[in-house]
Amino acid sequence: MIPKVFKEVIDLGDGREISIETGKLAKQAHGSVVVQSGKCMLLCTVVSNYKQADVDFLPLTVDYREKFAAAGRYPGGFFKREARPSDGEVLTMRLVDRVLRPLFPKDYHSETQVMIQLMSHDDDVMPDAMAGLAASAAIQLSDFPFECPISEARVGRVNGEFIINPTRSQLEESDIDMMIGASADSVMMVEGEMNEISEEEMTEAIKFAHEAIKVQCAAQVKLAEAFGKKEVREYDPEREDEDLAKKIHDMAYDKVYAVAKAGSAKHERSAAFAEIKEEIKASFSEEELEDIGDLVSKYYSKAEKAAVRDLTLNEGLRLDGRKTDEIRPIWCEVDYLPSTHGSSIFTRGETQALATVTLGTSREANQIDMPSFEGEERFYLHYNFPPFSTGEARPIRGTSRREVGHGNLAQRALKGMVPEDCPYTVRIVSEILESNGSSSMATVCAGTMAMMDAGVQLKKPVSGIAMGLISDADSGKYAVLSDILGDEDHLGDMDFKVTGTADGITACQMDIKVKGLSYEILVNALKQARDGRLHILDKITETIATPNAEVKEHAPTMVTRRIPNEFIGALIGPGGKVIQELQKETDTTIVINEDPVTEEGVVEVLGVGSKGIDAVMAKIDSLLFKPEVGGTYEVKVIKMLDFGAVVEYIQAPGNEVLLHVSELAWERTENVSDVVNMGDVFNVKYFGVDPKTRKEKVSRKALLEKPEGYVARPPRDNNRDNRGRDNRGRDNRGRDNRRDDRRPRDNKKED
Repeated sequence: MIPKVFKEVIDLGDGREISIETGKLAKQAHGSVVVQSGKCMLLCTVVSNYKQADVDFLPLTVDYREKFAAAGRYPGGFFKREARPSDGEVLTMRLVDRVLRPLFPKDYHSETQVMIQLMSHDDDVMPDAMAGLAASAAIQLSDFPFECPISEARVGRVNGEFIINPTRSQLEESDIDMMIGASADSVMMVEGEMNEISEEEMTEAIKFAHEAIKVQCAAQVKLAEAFGKKEVREYDPEREDEDLAKKIHDMAYDKVYAVAKAGSAKHERSAAFAEIKEEIKASFSEEELEDIGDLVSKYYSKAEKAAVRDLTLNEGLRLDGRKTDEIRPIWCEVDYLPSTHGSSIFTRGETQALATVTLGTSREANQIDMPSFEGEERFYLHYNFPPFSTGEARPIRGTSRREVGHGNLAQRALKGMVPEDCPYTVRIVSEILESNGSSSMATVCAGTMAMMDAGVQLKKPVSGIAMGLISDADSGKYAVLSDILGDEDHLGDMDFKVTGTADGITACQMDIKVKGLSYEILVNALKQARDGRLHILDKITETIATPNAEVKEHAPTMVTRRIPNEFIGALIGPGGKVIQELQKETDTTIVINEDPVTEEGVVEVLGVGSKGIDAVMAKIDSLLFKPEVGGTYEVKVIKMLDFGAVVEYIQAPGNEVLLHVSELAWERTENVSDVVNMGDVFNVKYFGVDPKTRKEKVSRKALLEKPEGYVARPPRDNNRDNRGRDNRGRDNRGRDNRRDDRRPRDNKKED
């Protein structure tokens, strides 16, 4: 039976469009769509269990995978099968999750899975820009309790013109790469990198993307109506008790307000809040707590949140006693670790990051192998968040999605300031040692200082700050919070991180939790973030104002050299013998890459100290050395032969040529050692390639004066041998002196 297919098409302009189709694939899923643009096709399926899980959160899993078959390629590695997700896939999962999760009801706790798969790849279409659209469209066809359709769109800017979902080639020319997630009414998520743009430009880019998202949300509604929107499923909601909620609020609010206003440190404050909660619990019997203990905890949390928010809105004070625009105390240090190529500590309040920098060759570049993109990163950053940083003990199960996301944000913040001609591969590792509010922004600051300490010539220093927002729609009051705490991140209406130089924004990440946030508030928040960012920059430059002029003594120096492609083989040698011996002798690392544009070889030489590097450069110079015809060159005798001496050019060690015995002196030379000896240094004249011998010819005697009365020997007749016979074997009288062919030639014994 031919399935009935439902389809909606979204016009992106300039001849591009996105189609959403359902009814053909994966019909046992609770919702499934195929989203296509060009030859790029994403299959998204959604399933949610009908039984509520015994947890107090939404167990939502967003999974995004790119199939290598989609690009007509084999997976790398031994097993030739897709395995754990790449960092790029994890980042796409996070982008989608952050927009979907807030739109499920807070009391919906059913296991829910969203699976998005790249089934067909198009080089001109970036699939991650359509993942949010695919997820939301599939949910619209299901019976999930979900507030409204959403979508995500990438926005770029080329030559001052904004572009929705630009191609990868367009993105390379763009000064903005932002992903925006939104519903038709509200922007909910922003993440991206920029080339030092202003706050107003960033806001305009968000507005432009939001208009395109509104069209995509409308298309989802039309598709669901044509398909036949299912009735929203019924589920067991969480138990509520309004009287108990009011009682807990009255018992907790004033006490929490007083503790919050005291402005204590994290551990003291947490202990005080825990004591208030225990006092409230103690007012109930054990039998009551068995029945309503979970409600008591939930309502206490609501009362605590309300008290802290009201303190900020009413008095402009925060949990640690700061004003809304005040930054926590900062101290910094560089060159803390003696053996690293660069290191720094950045401490802001109760958040601390220790960053290290390692310098390497292109061989250490981070290789990216995804169906949608192949390439390498010469600058990359890794972020580690151990449990002790928050005073916890828990097992470490590999790199978490959060660590991948935070590291990527810091990497995008800094990479635009690494100069294009930086010869090194640069790896930053950020170890979070303490955390109470935005360790990713501490990573940006620590990474800046560590690179400057390592001698990486950053264009400009970069700092980052995490901002928050508390607002009250009824009263119209709002407060923008600079440098938020971990608790303020949880209780606020917006969490946004902004990084940049003194001249503009380089990266951002926003999660907006309130509907209908005005662009006026957003611009004000971004401007306050700029003030905080500049304050932190001042602290950084007080510690280290400019990058160190040189790398450290124990750090490797990188020198690059371009050579014609025809000399690459000589430098490598048969089976790599020459380059391997050279690396061993000079204690250096030598990497050779071919530049397809200039058709040259790019030689990277990495070594500690100048001695080994100079030796490698000398070897390359000797390979490239080409004497000019008629030129005079200083040589050294390195080998004695019966018919001449092998000499080496002083300016190009290893570059050898034969000095024939006849070119040693004007007088007849019987023995080479009569004129020169091993180790002698003298000048020779270069004559180029001798047409007779087809070998290079140099002469010592050409630079000497002819002896008085010197008479040159007559030239030899090359058509006759030493006995006067010509090359046909006849003597001077024309007689044939060759062997008589009539004589028997076999050597067998006669019978």
